[in-house]
Amino acid sequence: MTCRICGALLPDGAMFCGDCGSSTSATPESRRRPDPRPGDTTMLERPARRNSGVISVPVDGFRPATPITGDASADRTRLPTSVEPATAPRFVLSFSTGETKTVFGTGLIGRKPLPQPGEAFDHLVQIGDHTLSVSKTHLEFGAHEGVLWIADRFSANGTVVRRPDDGAVRCEPGRRYLVPRGSRVELAEQFFSVR
Repeated sequence: MTCRICGALLPDGAMFCGDCGSSTSATPESRRRPDPRPGDTTMLERPARRNSGVISVPVDGFRPATPITGDASADRTRLPTSVEPATAPRFVLSFSTGETKTVFGTGLIGRKPLPQPGEAFDHLVQIGDHTLSVSKTHLEFGAHEGVLWIADRFSANGTVVRRPDDGAVRCEPGRRYLVPRGSRVELAEQFFSVR
């Protein structure tokens, strides 16, 4: 008979290994210690998804048709590459933590938001969440024709939008949802309202 932990030869009827001290019934799996590190995000149970007339914008946004007539290089309509901060609509986000943040352009919201390589944002808004219900990078936001939009960044507990004239809408990750002023956006146990 051999020890399943260290491989030492054991006498018949032995209950413990004389080399490593393991029980003869121990296996490598039973000896594995649990990981003491806390999980990144605590999962919460959410009510079932309700369909309440979602207004969504494709992730690439809407691009106006650009008519090309005559000389293509001279008459092409140019699309703006970015909105200037001076002319960009500004939104005030009032968080459940008591903080407010005035934003324009694009940004990320989360416990410790971090853009992916190659991404650039105007704002990285950090939420203090001791319950760890909000993901590190929970959602992305921007503006579309003067209205704020949000997109869940595949967060663990999801995002819910409550518009003033509509019911609750659970956001599908990766899609943009328009959030008019007066709406409330719930990020697990935290939330913010848009003014």
